[in-house]
Amino acid sequence: MADLNLVELSASTIVAVNNLSLKPGQEQFLAPISYGIQAAVVNPATSWQRVVLDGDEVVGFVSASFDHEAPEDYFRSVVLRINVDADDQGRGIGRFAIESLLDEARARGEERVHVIYEEGEEGPEAFFHRMGFTPVAETEFGEVVAAHVL
Repeated sequence: MADLNLVELSASTIVAVNNLSLKPGQEQFLAPISYGIQAAVVNPATSWQRVVLDGDEVVGFVSASFDHEAPEDYFRSVVLRINVDADDQGRGIGRFAIESLLDEARARGEERVHVIYEEGEEGPEAFFHRMGFTPVAETEFGEVVAAHVL
């Protein structure tokens, strides 16, 4: 894991990102990768998408939006997606990705970063709690809105 680094999503990494695997039960908590990637096409000025590499191998993907014009406060600085390949989960890759995203948010002068997730046994709730996110609200669809104060 000492060889982890982030690179921007690109034509050379997008296929590997699309092929990241999930553990059984996780698929219900994750929208298709193309949903997250479309954010960069629709609004590239606010989109932040990075691929996590372990050496030359794609092992994860993290996406965020920094949009001060967003109608909801929790969409102004928000984790849109984090995905670590099933075979690489538990190695600190997700922590590395979120810590890198939080560093980016600090560099942009953000005061907090939000994440929105569904509760569930195989879901990401425990991970986000370990990363310092605390539930602060609920969306109109019943999803949890959690914040990490920087």
